[in-house]
Amino acid sequence: MRNATFVPVLLLACSGAAQAQGMDHAAHMAGMAKAQRQAEVASRGVDVMPFSLPATRHIFTKSAVGGVQQVVARQATDTAQVTLVRRHLREIREQFLKGDFSGPAHIHGHAMPGLAELRAAPPGRIAITYQDIEGGAQLTYAPSDAALVTALHRWFDAQLSDHGKDAMAGHGHHPNPGK
Repeated sequence: MRNATFVPVLLLACSGAAQAQGMDHAAHMAGMAKAQRQAEVASRGVDVMPFSLPATRHIFTKSAVGGVQQVVARQATDTAQVTLVRRHLREIREQFLKGDFSGPAHIHGHAMPGLAELRAAPPGRIAITYQDIEGGAQLTYAPSDAALVTALHRWFDAQLSDHGKDAMAGHGHHPNPGK
């Protein structure tokens, strides 16, 4: 009988601790759902991305005319990761130019914000350039109209959310990937 009262008391204690830290039940559940989503995305990512997600960082920098997606090795001297990143970004550039966004759809789901608009854009409506950068590579996106810029920004935001600690918003030309 003693154990029957222990569980509710323990739950109350945990609940009280969460409330004392300013976290209500809904916020706690939302945080758990986000963590679960990030874990699911990471597990599907290995099907598409040949490099190690924890050994790299995705950086998404929005601009008025599009944006830049960088993938860099956390250790710039990790030549194996750098090689894999560069090959992958070259490959996805070619796919994206043809309207093939099947990789992001597999990783993030077909309902990923911005994805439908990017997929539907006729070839040539989104210019995408590839460049080697220190420790990795980057793709620069320049959509031909404001609606596609908005879709690209929504797509960047979804990736930032889904990749969690393995992604960051960029604010300059080449943020330090090790931080």
